[in-house]
Amino acid sequence: MSDINCIKNLRNDKGFSITKIQKTLGINWRTAKKYGDESQLPQSKIKKKTGMMYENNWGEMVADWLFEDSRLKKKLRRTKKEIFKELQGHGFEGSYRTVCYFIAEWETSHNDTNDKGYDRLIHPPSEAQVDFGVMEAVKDGEFVDVHALVMSYPFSNTAFTVPLPSENQECFLEGLKILFKQSKGVPRKIRIDNLTPAVKKVRSKLEEAQLTDAFIQFQNHYGFEVQVCNPRSGHEKGSVENKVGYIRYNFFPTSPVMNSYEELTEDLYKKLEQDRQRLHYEKEVRIEDLWSEEKKHLLELPSEDYPVFKDVEPTVNKFNEVKLDNTLVHIPKASNYPTIHLNLTWDKFKAVSPEGEILYEDYRPYMHKKRAIPWLSIFKEWLKKPRVVTYSRYQKYLPGRVNDYLLVEDLIVRKERLAEIINLLVTHDIKRINEEFYDLISGNSENPFGIDWSLYDSLAPSEREGHHE
Repeated sequence: MSDINCIKNLRNDKGFSITKIQKTLGINWRTAKKYGDESQLPQSKIKKKTGMMYENNWGEMVADWLFEDSRLKKKLRRTKKEIFKELQGHGFEGSYRTVCYFIAEWETSHNDTNDKGYDRLIHPPSEAQVDFGVMEAVKDGEFVDVHALVMSYPFSNTAFTVPLPSENQECFLEGLKILFKQSKGVPRKIRIDNLTPAVKKVRSKLEEAQLTDAFIQFQNHYGFEVQVCNPRSGHEKGSVENKVGYIRYNFFPTSPVMNSYEELTEDLYKKLEQDRQRLHYEKEVRIEDLWSEEKKHLLELPSEDYPVFKDVEPTVNKFNEVKLDNTLVHIPKASNYPTIHLNLTWDKFKAVSPEGEILYEDYRPYMHKKRAIPWLSIFKEWLKKPRVVTYSRYQKYLPGRVNDYLLVEDLIVRKERLAEIINLLVTHDIKRINEEFYDLISGNSENPFGIDWSLYDSLAPSEREGHHE
């Protein structure tokens, strides 16, 4: 800028010609002309980013994921490792560090929230901590809130978990039973916070916390000691607090598809078993090796199984209904008896007459509690960016026919089909669209999949062939 200022000064203040400026300074005539007579306005210099995340489609793909996840609660968002694995599934050949750098840069400009760390705790073998964490799964095409009961062993950093539909007493005790079986033993001490199923009166300055009778009976059967945390003191069980987050971010980065609680329990058990092959974060020893040492200190499982249930005597209204889990349930002929009893387990219930007759049995109402996936808003977002469909977190939840219909290579056709489904979603839910797909779609498109359906249908067995006398 000093050279430019010199040329300007000679031209404007001294009255030098362009040729004289050229000879005086020994510069090119065009340079003297440019800086002597032309305006020098400041210009923004934006350096174009280079690298595979910017020159190819990968950065845009990750940015779409991050933007999509930013609309969800933090515990439901993908982790960096999960994003990297999904990119590899799409053919990404870069390194994990490259992805981390891109995500860090994206978050710097889009997210001001910083993570907070936790204190590390040291505990003797066979001491466990227990807590619930709410995760999210998808069952039958709808969201389900899963209450994962997590047991952490701080000495070895080993964890076990069981997904449950609620945090009531039946689920809590049944969950502990399953965790003991997974551990193949019972911890000598269990630290809990002030869970309602276990604590009926929290600790005060004058007296210790008081446990519920049902939990005391359960405790006596298995022989473990209980340590109740102070009120609002989650840091006193920091190991399980960390482990709940670890399970959420590593095994629930996107909502898994769940067929049943039992199947999800088995799946999580296998994943946590494989997770023990990594090194302890502080001791630099495999978690599996530390667990092999720690489980020698566990108490033996009792030979007699502990039955977890609860008997209640509900009030029956004039419509033969009783209130269970904040839901009215119809019990046939319930009003014919002076009283009835409900036998409750973690997932089912039985209505029993005074004479012991089973009047009705079914799954508990919260087993059917689900939340619809907001498909209309999702499809509208996809319509803006139809390329997103193939790698969106929601794509795996689409019913089969609708999914196949949208996975067409031509993005123009895909956009048309998205608009078509959006119109149907105004008056139909996604399940009905999938079930009545051929009737609904064929009314607007003569050949929705681009194939000859008569040839396809001829491959299916006829009704007569399907029955054998």
